[in-house]
Amino acid sequence: MTQRSALNRSLLALAGLVLLGGGLLVLFAGLDLYRRHHLTPPTGWPLITPDDVLLGSADRARWSSQGWWWWPAVIAALVLAATLALGWLLAQLSRRRPGALSVGGKPPQEGVELRARALSDAIASEAGALPGVEHAAVHITGRPAHPRARVKLTLTPAAAPGAALGALCEGPLNTARRSTGRPELPTEVRLQIAHHKPHRAE
Repeated sequence: MTQRSALNRSLLALAGLVLLGGGLLVLFAGLDLYRRHHLTPPTGWPLITPDDVLLGSADRARWSSQGWWWWPAVIAALVLAATLALGWLLAQLSRRRPGALSVGGKPPQEGVELRARALSDAIASEAGALPGVEHAAVHITGRPAHPRARVKLTLTPAAAPGAALGALCEGPLNTARRSTGRPELPTEVRLQIAHHKPHRAE
């Protein structure tokens, strides 16, 4: 798991927990579950009965008497939270795969550019022709200066995973490194076995 994926999952989990807690709080109060099931909420627990409100008159008066700085500070905090959320959303919509890779030199004058999609298709085509490989899917990710390959191989039931992985490294991946002039191409490989019907013994 990449650092970006871990951060995204952590933020989504935190947002999900907050929304779940708020939804359960409103649900318990709206359906009057505390009274129906004879439950005793903690002292100061908000929204206990269907007639309760989140901020009562006393709470509103108390927060309003904090001074002139209170509401500007609340508005600034909300604007900051909205800005961070918008930035995070735009980061998810940004392209995660490089558009083009330099080949044989530094772009743009000294080298030739190769589309990342073309490179991934070439690796997938060569990997799909390896013995014991039924299907191959390749995605090029990362930055143009530091591309990474993600390979997913679907093996036949009789294939040996170790042999297929060795053939992938010595064949398509080695060809990709030589053709792009890169000594290294970090690669993540996932292997799976194709589904097959069980054989009957008669």
